[in-house]
Amino acid sequence: MTLPDARSPEQRKLDSLNRLEHDVDAWVATAGPGGGEPYMVPLSFLWDGAALIIATAAASVTARNLQATGKARIAVGPTRDVTLIEGAARGLPASEVSTELADAFAAKTGFDPRELSSPYLYFSVLPQRVQAWREVNELKDRELMSGGRWHVS
Repeated sequence: MTLPDARSPEQRKLDSLNRLEHDVDAWVATAGPGGGEPYMVPLSFLWDGAALIIATAAASVTARNLQATGKARIAVGPTRDVTLIEGAARGLPASEVSTELADAFAAKTGFDPRELSSPYLYFSVLPQRVQAWREVNELKDRELMSGGRWHVS
């Protein structure tokens, strides 16, 4: 198999931001406090330009884990063109989310938690670490952000 040419870190950042803007779904991994069991679910998201906005049932394992630890790991894209994000999560009840943000989330994802009878929480996940790669030839420079700061412009 012939590998595509490796992208520059700058191009991978642009491609990752494009994926965040246009993709709808991601895999969201959380774990309970004190090294609890890992738990992963597919969730829709909105990229607001700084953070990923996700919503999940208030009683879900994901919501409990995010509230307890404030940490998530999110994978966006296919395995051969993935963007991995480790982020700090902050939750808000649906009643405290601005109408503008909730409307934007619903428009992008086709899902409006405000319309459900069971309580939902929105979470803002602010990236702290971002990695992106397609193939083995991009593994060396896969880390694009750490400590919440981009390494590339």
